[in-house]
Amino acid sequence: MDNTNFNQQPANQQPVAPQPTYASQPTIPAGYEPISMWGYFGYELLFSIPCIGFIFLCVFAFGGTQNVNLKNFARSYFCFLIIAVVLLVVLLVLTGGIAAIASMDM
Repeated sequence: MDNTNFNQQPANQQPVAPQPTYASQPTIPAGYEPISMWGYFGYELLFSIPCIGFIFLCVFAFGGTQNVNLKNFARSYFCFLIIAVVLLVVLLVLTGGIAAIASMDM
């Protein structure tokens, strides 16, 4: 057998397709950078501060940042606060009404 043609492929094998090249890191625009877990935790703490947190929450929710993820997180936290306040008012009205009815019976 003649071993002089090492680089030739045998007749029964498929040619090897070239591998595609991938970028090492996808480029994410600055407005869409993800927030880390500690970032969410820090913003949660910031928004929990009574007066200053509400100001920051309104600023971030209504366009004070270019990051879409932070803006959406602030909007969802703002909606949560609105729902909590409405439920608290309803609860206070119901318990106040029950207390008023109970005091009239006496």
